[in-house]
Amino acid sequence: MERILRGIMRYRNTTREQMVKEFQRVRDNPEPKAVFFTCMDSRMIPTRYTDTHVGDMFVVRNAGNLIPHAHHFQDEHFSCEPAALELGCVVNDIRHIIVCGHSDCKAMNLLYMLRDPDFASKNNRRLSSLRSWLCTHATTSLEKFLEWGEKGMRDPLIFYSESGLRRFVAYIDPDNQFAIEDKLSQINTLQQVSNIASYGFLKPRLESHDLHIHALWFDIYTGDIYYFSRGSKRFVPVDEQSVEKLTEEVKRYYS
Repeated sequence: MERILRGIMRYRNTTREQMVKEFQRVRDNPEPKAVFFTCMDSRMIPTRYTDTHVGDMFVVRNAGNLIPHAHHFQDEHFSCEPAALELGCVVNDIRHIIVCGHSDCKAMNLLYMLRDPDFASKNNRRLSSLRSWLCTHATTSLEKFLEWGEKGMRDPLIFYSESGLRRFVAYIDPDNQFAIEDKLSQINTLQQVSNIASYGFLKPRLESHDLHIHALWFDIYTGDIYYFSRGSKRFVPVDEQSVEKLTEEVKRYYS
């Protein structure tokens, strides 16, 4: 806490004045462009690695960057995540939703361990809020991962996207670059796209192509950001070689 208080004083003496100017610029008419879901991991600082500023995004963070599927709720508003979707995409008319997973995700590492039925039992879940959260809202991700593993981890996976009639194909880590838990993390990130599309209050905008869902994945050890390309059917690193092609794809798919 002392470090935080000292940090506040440094902020007051350095960047506060500039930040207040930014607050004043957007205070009466903020126009955020995205709702950004990511993990609460302390290494994930989305405004820094996307170079976004005051007023640019709504950011929602939780353990494992999960958006619960609507079927978990009798009333689909009874959770922070759909409430954030409504605030961002209905109240504020935001057109882009981004889900960002990452490597060495402690929640995904635990989800991988929940393959063990005893470890995932109801009695054990009562002992851990985190375990219960993952067993309730990340089971579909784990099931997809296990099914994919049984087939040799080479076949593509299919995810539902903006509507029941729209799907996309995904090859997970075809170059075998990442740890097994990171492969699960990428599958989980893509599963959230389907979960977001399950909410009825988003359906009209999704079906009219007025609302778009994207997936990013951050490798915390290299600092590389991957964008899921529906054209390439895989996570593609965003770099000098790919950025123009990815930009054109975004325009083509989501404009």
